[in-house]
Amino acid sequence: MIELEDFFEDVLGKTLRGTGMTDDTLSFLTGVETGMIKKLKGGEFDEAAVRAIAPALGLDGDSLVELGGRSWRPEAVELDGLKQFNTLFDDDPDDPMTVNSYLVWDSQTKEAALFDTGANADEALAFAKGMGVKIKSLFLTHSHLDHIIDRDKVIAANPGINVYINGMEAVDGATRFAAGDSFSVGALRVSTRLTWGHSPAGTTYVVHGLDRPVGIVGDAIFAQSMGGGVISFHDALATNRAEIFTLEDQTVLCPGHGPMTSVAEEKAHNPFFPEFK
Repeated sequence: MIELEDFFEDVLGKTLRGTGMTDDTLSFLTGVETGMIKKLKGGEFDEAAVRAIAPALGLDGDSLVELGGRSWRPEAVELDGLKQFNTLFDDDPDDPMTVNSYLVWDSQTKEAALFDTGANADEALAFAKGMGVKIKSLFLTHSHLDHIIDRDKVIAANPGINVYINGMEAVDGATRFAAGDSFSVGALRVSTRLTWGHSPAGTTYVVHGLDRPVGIVGDAIFAQSMGGGVISFHDALATNRAEIFTLEDQTVLCPGHGPMTSVAEEKAHNPFFPEFK
């Protein structure tokens, strides 16, 4: 079972960094002492304090408390034509980091596409071979190393494969496209949406033609969290709202880290988006 990517203190940290709000300012606005705020940032959970600071940070208090108590996780996803692979990128025993890749295929034509490579593509390549599907495309959600590090192996194993990335970022050997462009994987259609802020041109790929719509979101959204707004916290929030939360509620969301989730579940449980509660 893949654990949630973020703890409640990760959400607090991303929000404080993204907004530029200091502990002193947050204390002034909420009446929560700076000492308690520092404890919260360090992972010491206090429900009353979390509820007090959440509105000042634009976060949903109930969802943040739920995250602090680890009392929710998304429903498991079983969908013909979609497979998640979770691989270890950093084996630091104190803070291990895993990263996801996804295989999507058309069961009729046996054509497949890999979305990101993960830290090690061996399992994905072996699974594709075992399923008798041919990987003809590699779609990159963004150019951060953990998502693309094994692309040479994927290319070597699939001669003639097409590699794609949004044109506002560049990866050697990848064809650059514009947000809004679409592609095909057999009879499946893949549309593209710009969900930037974590990276300059983070892209959500929406797969149409399976039993449920699928959004492969990279680091735009995690189950009950989102990627840090490394480039722009404001734009990360805005493009998530405009491009991901406007998808059908039943859309499966496939994040770069952590378990799969859905639009409906994130509307109900993601603290970054209180307006959907």
